[in-house]
Amino acid sequence: MASAALALSGCGVNSVPTEQENAKARWADVQAAFQERANLIPNLAAVAKGAATQEKGILVGVTEARAKATSIQLNAGDLTDPAKMKAFQDAQNQLSQSIGGLGRLLANSEAYPEVKSIGNYQMLQSQLEGQENRVRIAIRDYNTAVQEYNTTIRTFPAIVAARIIYSSQPMVPYQAVTPGAEAAPSLEGKL
Repeated sequence: MASAALALSGCGVNSVPTEQENAKARWADVQAAFQERANLIPNLAAVAKGAATQEKGILVGVTEARAKATSIQLNAGDLTDPAKMKAFQDAQNQLSQSIGGLGRLLANSEAYPEVKSIGNYQMLQSQLEGQENRVRIAIRDYNTAVQEYNTTIRTFPAIVAARIIYSSQPMVPYQAVTPGAEAAPSLEGKL
């Protein structure tokens, strides 16, 4: 009996669920960061809408992207499904692109001194930038945890427990891909 316990402890029987739970916890952090961002955006949109009605298209796009981003939910069981991860990532990428439009709206508002809410714009923009940083950090931490889990279930001796006891599957890292990000933006005609 003692030799069986020693053999199991040496084959990674504890490291597999430990790494898996760590990755799931990091995923919860990613979801929390996205939810915080989604909660912040309506405040920013309300201030922007009141001061810049000419930019209605941007605000509508952000609101629609936010609705789509918050409608796609993943639970811990979905982390091994590449299609569900891609759908979630696509929705978040669309929201990130829309947020870029809000940045342009904020820059345009600074050119018009008669807008009284510039201070609010700047404060909310700062909050949104901080939230974007928290999202990036949460994604980085999740991807690190997924890498550690995936490495654990593929290396000896933990691979024994991963296959025989847990039937472990690799988790999918978060890949935020912005179309065209590999090309530097052109400033021609913009200066």
